[in-house]
Amino acid sequence: MMRPVDEKESFAMEVETIVDSSVSSVKRYPPEMPHNGPLSSVAYSWILWRILKRLSKSIKVVIFGTKINILLPFGPLSIVLHFLTENHGLVFFFSLIGITPLAERLGYATEQLAAYTGQTVGGLLNATFGNATEMIIAMYALKNGMIRVVQQSLLGSILSNMLLVLGCAFFAGGVVHSKKDQIFNKAAAVVNSGLLLMAVMGLMFPAVLHFTHSEVQYGKSEVALSRFSSCVMLIAYASYLVFQLKSHRNLYHPIEDEEGLNEADLDEDEPPELSQWEAISWLAILTLWISILSEYLVDAIEGASDALNLPMAFISVILLPIVGNAAEHASAIMFAMKNKLDITLGVAIGSSTQISMFVIPFSVVVGWLMRQQMDLNFQLFETATLFITVLVVAFMLQDGTANYFKGLMLILCYFIVAASFYFHTDPEKDD
Repeated sequence: MMRPVDEKESFAMEVETIVDSSVSSVKRYPPEMPHNGPLSSVAYSWILWRILKRLSKSIKVVIFGTKINILLPFGPLSIVLHFLTENHGLVFFFSLIGITPLAERLGYATEQLAAYTGQTVGGLLNATFGNATEMIIAMYALKNGMIRVVQQSLLGSILSNMLLVLGCAFFAGGVVHSKKDQIFNKAAAVVNSGLLLMAVMGLMFPAVLHFTHSEVQYGKSEVALSRFSSCVMLIAYASYLVFQLKSHRNLYHPIEDEEGLNEADLDEDEPPELSQWEAISWLAILTLWISILSEYLVDAIEGASDALNLPMAFISVILLPIVGNAAEHASAIMFAMKNKLDITLGVAIGSSTQISMFVIPFSVVVGWLMRQQMDLNFQLFETATLFITVLVVAFMLQDGTANYFKGLMLILCYFIVAASFYFHTDPEKDD
């Protein structure tokens, strides 16, 4: 007899629960929001509290999320030294150190934003911000009329990526996986090698035209040829992006993807730590701060050359690219040690391709707009160095395998290049 009564009571409780939930859904408060006081002031306080909480978390991730950020104070210190002392060597050295963690964090923010934009836009973002440090330094040097610093620093970035970064990655990966050669996607490497050879061709003809004295108008023809070649190279790079991201994406799939990803690989794809607008905000902040430090860095280059007794060529080709390639250097080695050489090549060789086919021609076009005589005549010594480097790396990549010995040879080649620029000085200009 009591059973129907229990069913009625349970039915009544269910109805009451549904009514309460529907009423609460009309006026729902977040669990963290206090329920007393006027709604407008409470909502305002709660929103402000949420913003501050999110901001503190974002700062914790970006500023305190990596150990390399202990070098951040060197940036403001370089500005202080600029106004308090005339020691250009210290200003240059501290600016160099201060920009290094900013370049690494700029790469991190770009990766976070690329997680929201998808592969196509993410590739464009990496092309733009991946070498943002080199571009900012080049723009400030170009504004000051320091064309040789622009040329040599961009050349140094290419040499550093192809020899030092790729060499260290091959060496570290070969030591960790010493029992067999590591493999990578040979087709993608061949395409990048072809683009690098095209860049060498674009740099070689203005230099040959100048030094064979075969110009129609001396001093003007090489600039005109450089500007035309730069526009062609930019078109080629845009076509390369379409080829890589749209029409032939299958060529750039890692070899492991062809065999199918396992669960361990899927687990490594972690969700982004920053929201989309946080990543955009950090990109703007980091780019602005790098721009400020780059101005002091460029202003101190000539004084640092005298103070440190180092040739300008050595500072521009060897020291400056170390800053811009700090993030790429670390990530390339990390991926090689995880046996992900396709990503390593995308970082090292891909960055060299971006600089040679995008940043250098872009600098020529910007110099054209600034009325600066920026051209692709990188002088015979630098052009020959780049040509030989591209040939060496192309031969290393042709069989699609890597080991520690190949990495060691690339590193030793970079030491030879560094020593060459230590003893190199620009010839006197022909009047």
